Amino acid sequence: MIEVRDLSKRYGDKLAVDQLSFIVAPGTVTGFLGPNGAGKSTTMRMILGLDKPNSGTATIGGRPYRELADPLRTVGALLESRAVHSGRTAYNHLLVLAQTQGLPRKRVDEVIDLIGLREAANKRAGGFSLGMSQRLGLAAALLGDPQVLVLDEPVNGLDPEGIRWIRNLMKRLAGEGRTVFVSSHLMNEMAVTADHLIVIGRGQLIADCPTHEFIARSSEKSVRVVGPDRARLEQVISAEGGRVSSGDDGALKVSDLGAPRIGELAAREGLVLHELTPQLASLEEAFMELTRGSVEYGAQGDGSADGNVMPAGAEAGPR
Repeated sequence: MIEVRDLSKRYGDKLAVDQLSFIVAPGTVTGFLGPNGAGKSTTMRMILGLDKPNSGTATIGGRPYRELADPLRTVGALLESRAVHSGRTAYNHLLVLAQTQGLPRKRVDEVIDLIGLREAANKRAGGFSLGMSQRLGLAAALLGDPQVLVLDEPVNGLDPEGIRWIRNLMKRLAGEGRTVFVSSHLMNEMAVTADHLIVIGRGQLIADCPTHEFIARSSEKSVRVVGPDRARLEQVISAEGGRVSSGDDGALKVSDLGAPRIGELAAREGLVLHELTPQLASLEEAFMELTRGSVEYGAQGDGSADGNVMPAGAEAGPR
């Protein structure tokens, strides 16, 4: 278990983390979300003893990271995949780490096979692509077979097959009762991976709840409407104050007007409906709405991000 209590960190006049408190429980994948500059990476660094807080505490299994007798056996971390000696092979990098913790050589072979690095095991890490560097970083995190994993953007640079693989791995490890704490800008991926979310903005807690509950908090609900007279439906709904947009399949997406009222309007006008389905917001929509007031590095000041991805690793300044 990871426990953060009243954690604060200041860089000069910049308050990166502000009295932050939360618990990451075992047995679940906990997603760590926030806009650019929210303080996610700074928080993770303090959990791992890489940055010293100005106040508050961060513990793993009840102890600060620096007090862990066998840190790699307790917690596996991936914060920066390219933090590797470029002249070492993948195998030797992992072997050095294993030797510092008294881990057997066979464990190096096990994680190399687990992560899919066998063909690149004897290649120098300096020549690795971003995706291969990510796999090497994940191998290092898993080397000690830890009960706690702290992963910052673990799918960055991976292809779709790799993303699915790490998603299933995190779910499996959580299912074994381990603590899995993962940050990501990939909203759609977090929606299908994280069971629980911790969301911060400007260094403060915005939400600490199950993923489905966070999505349900959003007012960005809509109704999917399908009918043969699409143009007339759009006209009637718009006249009533509904916001209408078109889906890729020709359906209408209606906001600011509930399904019962849309049905009443269609009946009044004699319009046939083939479908009238209330839709919950996506995780991306809920995230953008609920963190809008906490955006620090947004486009044109509106805090919006293009598509379903904020640029991975693009947090400016202290994170």
